[in-house]
Amino acid sequence: MLWNIRTLNLLAFLVTAVAMATALLYFQGYLGLTACPLCIFQRVGMIGAGAIFLIAGLHKPANTGTRIYALIGLIPTGFGAFIAARHIWIQGLPPDQVPACGPDLAYMMQNFPLQQVINTVLKGSGECADVQWNLLGLTIPGWTLTVFIILMMFQLLQLIKGDFTRKG
Repeated sequence: MLWNIRTLNLLAFLVTAVAMATALLYFQGYLGLTACPLCIFQRVGMIGAGAIFLIAGLHKPANTGTRIYALIGLIPTGFGAFIAARHIWIQGLPPDQVPACGPDLAYMMQNFPLQQVINTVLKGSGECADVQWNLLGLTIPGWTLTVFIILMMFQLLQLIKGDFTRKG
């Protein structure tokens, strides 16, 4: 059977790899867009999800293992979806309610405790409210949230059904 759980997990990994390549090569490299702190956190979620999908695809677990990988994978995928939704919310704020711009993530990581960095990033900043690109009415975090939701649906299916590609 062409579509087994291993192939589907590797395909999901490929989706995350394409998303990261798009972010790094197209948006950052070609268009010259700078990733805001919320974008960087979304990338962390995408990389984490991709790593879980890759490991699951290479391992090819049975039903219980498939469920365990799906459960573990929901952590970075859910994290990324939450950050993307927060980013969309910040982009939708009226201009007078947008948080002020703060220091960049690299500076904060070097000079602040991790808890303060996370709290500051989750509040967002003025740069996070900038809509620098959109396609079909969705901004970058909108498309990222769409990818995270699709990945989460696949993980939930695995969590509920295990290896749903096996017969019997």
